[in-house]
Amino acid sequence: MAKSRQNRRQFINAAGASLAALAGAPELVAGVEARQAAPQAAAAGTSPDLIVVNAKVYTMDPRTPRAEAFAVSGGRFVAVGSTSDIRNLAGKNTQTFDAKGMTVVPGFIDCHNHAGGEVLLNEVLVGNPFEVEFVSIRSIIGKLRERAQKTPAGQWVEGYFFDDTKVSDKRLINIHDLDEVSSEHPVIVRHRGGHTYFYNSKAFQMAGITKDTPNPMGGTYDKDASGNLSGRVTDLASAPFNKVGTRRTYTPAEIEVRAREGVAHISKQFARYGLTTVHHEGGNLPAMQDVRARGDLKHRISYEVNGRSLEAMISAGIQSGFGDDWIKLGATSEHTVDGSFSERTMALSTPYPNVTPPYKGNVTETQETLNVWDERVHRAGIQVNCHANGDVAIDMYLTAMERALKLLPRANARPKITHCTMLNPSLIARMKAMGAVPALFTTYAYYNPDKFVYYGEEFMKNAMAFRSLIDAGIYACAGSDFSPGPFAPLMGIQGMVTRRGWDGKIWGANQKISVSEAIAVNTYNGAWASGEEALKGSIAAGKLADYVVLADDPHTVDVEKIKDIQIVRTVVGGTISHQA
Repeated sequence: MAKSRQNRRQFINAAGASLAALAGAPELVAGVEARQAAPQAAAAGTSPDLIVVNAKVYTMDPRTPRAEAFAVSGGRFVAVGSTSDIRNLAGKNTQTFDAKGMTVVPGFIDCHNHAGGEVLLNEVLVGNPFEVEFVSIRSIIGKLRERAQKTPAGQWVEGYFFDDTKVSDKRLINIHDLDEVSSEHPVIVRHRGGHTYFYNSKAFQMAGITKDTPNPMGGTYDKDASGNLSGRVTDLASAPFNKVGTRRTYTPAEIEVRAREGVAHISKQFARYGLTTVHHEGGNLPAMQDVRARGDLKHRISYEVNGRSLEAMISAGIQSGFGDDWIKLGATSEHTVDGSFSERTMALSTPYPNVTPPYKGNVTETQETLNVWDERVHRAGIQVNCHANGDVAIDMYLTAMERALKLLPRANARPKITHCTMLNPSLIARMKAMGAVPALFTTYAYYNPDKFVYYGEEFMKNAMAFRSLIDAGIYACAGSDFSPGPFAPLMGIQGMVTRRGWDGKIWGANQKISVSEAIAVNTYNGAWASGEEALKGSIAAGKLADYVVLADDPHTVDVEKIKDIQIVRTVVGGTISHQA
């Protein structure tokens, strides 16, 4: 407890210092032009810590969109320009990185990530978290059975990262498969999408669920062709299972170690894929601070709060943006309004194609409850963020935010819409009017085409609608939703540009965007989403020196190979966080 209080105090002190420094640097907030920085540096009699030369720099700064070189000092870009001009700034202690024609872009920003490092390290992974890989049901049963043999009877046996369309058997795992794992343990396989679960008979028995149990609001107990439980449970119907059985417990010391190891592990993975900022959906904040203090935090964190942390912020009057350049309090964690895109439970205005009886997905919140929640968070000065996939849920969220903004108008509230999958012109117009920030799935276009068939081409013309949003002047940003989707930004960029999946099929080609637009979605727009566009998101003097060195140029390489471009170097604040 004492250590936890100390970490929080350190965080508050660091945040206060950072905000004070920012308040004393109005030129940073306004956005100083790149060409002004070199004379300022020279006048101060200083030389940069680092210069990068002979690069193809895509700055994402419209004033200077292309450059050959830049200089870094004190963790920030201080000049951007030609190789000859930047070389002239170097002093005897300046390090030089010759990019030899490689491509440099701003650091990638993921605006929605569950960052489950502990799961990756400790749990049974029945699917591949990062890439397209098909697995067999027998392999899943085998992995879970092995865990069951080491687990006391009555304790849960759990599998993670199941993907129903990445199974070589070409069918769903079911209750009978999981009964093969154990009759003494409750068994659950969690779909990586986070909204559907598969249980064995023991789990249903312990939860008191039978084939005659009615579906609750916002969830289902699925049946097979004979009317018996299939094992699949969706959304809120999983609640009874959370109240039964036991799980392994850990001492406070073990919990701290697991949390720190998880944060450090996932941070390395983020850096490996070129991410320099990630919006975390909750997580262990003291562990993040500890990992930072020991020098193992490789990315910046926008910490999105929920539960007790959100209540504490509201009670203490702490608003979004409090913190420093490494760990900052952002929007709320996604407040769920409906189900899943990948698992086909999101709330739609029309029934899902070819589903009998007719099914329109799951709404998990009433409009009245949503109105009250949105207003309370908005009044507290905290950026509102809701999970809304289907057009019904998006409409509900916009309705709630329109009400909140009318009651308390505030410029740049930037209400965040996580996923924001199924759109239409009316919804887009309302989003534009309130300055909403949609965080769309990024890697889904490549990773999940095998699920789009359940919706059809007409639907997909309005799904993950980057083209429509950008054309409307909306700052759509990248939200991988890991673990539901891989978080590799280059995989996401390829999918945005081609709309072609791993299986070669193209869905919703009308929503293609250019390479430059896709990079902006993953960089500048990500900074905009958290109100940090003056600090990051582009390579410009005064901004944080976060950037990625790529072995090839996404603009000129075969578009079907963008995802395979090597991340040569990831740099955060001028410090290398990953080196190939």
